[in-house]
Amino acid sequence: MLTRLAVRRVPEGWAGAVPAVRHLVENGLEVTTPVTFLVGENGSGKSTLVEAVADVCRVNSEGGKAGTMYSSTGPATPLGEVLDAELTSKGLRLIHGPRLKRRVFFLRAETLFNLGQNVSGRYGFWEQDLTRQSHGEGFLTVLERMVSGPGLYLMDEPEAALSFASCLRLMALMNRVAGEGGQIICATHSPILSSLPGARILELGDDGIQETEWDRLQVVDHWRRFLARPDLYLRYALED
Repeated sequence: MLTRLAVRRVPEGWAGAVPAVRHLVENGLEVTTPVTFLVGENGSGKSTLVEAVADVCRVNSEGGKAGTMYSSTGPATPLGEVLDAELTSKGLRLIHGPRLKRRVFFLRAETLFNLGQNVSGRYGFWEQDLTRQSHGEGFLTVLERMVSGPGLYLMDEPEAALSFASCLRLMALMNRVAGEGGQIICATHSPILSSLPGARILELGDDGIQETEWDRLQVVDHWRRFLARPDLYLRYALED
């Protein structure tokens, strides 16, 4: 579906100084696996990259669904303005084909409930009123309704409202969609989600974008150390 990302020139503003963006400018990025996780610290460029892919796919970078009146408001992000995406023939049909047949959805944690106020109950979205559900239940309602079958699914920190058990449910959903011919690109801090078997993990940091294994992720190492000896971390975190 989506096979490669390339940047025509360095984007304007602060994004152009982010190492992951500079890596894209210089090397491009192959994105061919059914599930790709972008993992890294705050400010590493995870959300910036996912938002730019949303722009290229004509989805509002605030989140939403391609092919609707709600999917194209506001200007493209600086990276989105200069990003090119190579697609398979199937990807072209699902992303740039007839409006009502487009299958792209972008779940952005911080704006999901603003989106829900506009589209809940409308055709092609979910029936439930998200304001009558818990934060986590609302996330799962949207994910289970909108992430299904062949299509491109973009996620920005979907674990934000999810419990441990709910993260496992999302993993199962991702695995099912991958088997159905869908493609997922997910920015996350979650060591749970990123452990999905068969997923490609890209770690974003000072060295740009590096492919890695789950047990070599910095976030996994930190969680292991913290759970084994929280006092070693709290000694510094709680200092006056």
